[in-house]
Amino acid sequence: MNAVARFSRRAAPRVATTILVLLAIWGLWELYRYIWVQTGWTWPFPVNASTLPHVHVIVKALFEPSRTDGPLLITVLWHSAVFTAKEAMTGFLIGGVVGFALAVGLVHSRLAQRALLPYIVASQTIPILAVAPMVVVWLKAGWQSVAVIAAYLTFFPVTINTLRGLQSADPAAHELLRSYAATPWQVLWRLRVPASLPYVFTALKVSATASVVGAIIGELPSSIQNGLGGAILNFNQYYSLVPQNLWATNLIAAALGIAFFLLVVLAEKLVVRRAPEHVV
Repeated sequence: MNAVARFSRRAAPRVATTILVLLAIWGLWELYRYIWVQTGWTWPFPVNASTLPHVHVIVKALFEPSRTDGPLLITVLWHSAVFTAKEAMTGFLIGGVVGFALAVGLVHSRLAQRALLPYIVASQTIPILAVAPMVVVWLKAGWQSVAVIAAYLTFFPVTINTLRGLQSADPAAHELLRSYAATPWQVLWRLRVPASLPYVFTALKVSATASVVGAIIGELPSSIQNGLGGAILNFNQYYSLVPQNLWATNLIAAALGIAFFLLVVLAEKLVVRRAPEHVV
């Protein structure tokens, strides 16, 4: 019970803060809408029921049929979100592993850093919308192609941040391990990796949301209708009639990205707390 009570005391302020932030966003949304409608302002865009629906209209749409005699919209979007989450998680894991492995290889070779880093950076200057159709055509593997696109957006921040973290290890500790004839493998896992954990998890937080974006974008040229990308395309066609459906889809997509981010935050609390430098 003591543990439960401590957890409740720690969680209560965060829950309260989250609720207050959501209410503040809701209030600002409605205030913006009210002012623009009342004054007739048209910059940066005209505000009406189509361009900026009420928040309660968007939320209400989630619990209404997505089409006549069809399932509730939230049911449809739940299944779409689960499908996209599968693609994003697969890409996130692939990109994370590839990025970490690249960083480990680069930290042990300055020649490899000079040779490969410019190309790693250049890979991110290519618009993802240009890469996605090519990957889909090359692989022809359905949702696995989308996972590759998600991995493409994931590996870069993991590579760069992990490399920076591996290089941040205390030089004095490095010299001490070398004086004890520690192998490069021992130096890596006993010194470099623990020192890099804050950098790694910072990159993973960025990559977590990027993998969701990559999965949604990858679904568009692949003609996959089961995910959120397909739902966005579908509801975009009927935006002039039921704009709240598209807004509701965007809301679920944002919630999925936040869920991925929170999973990484939870993993960080569990892993970093148990890292060697935090053990007394």
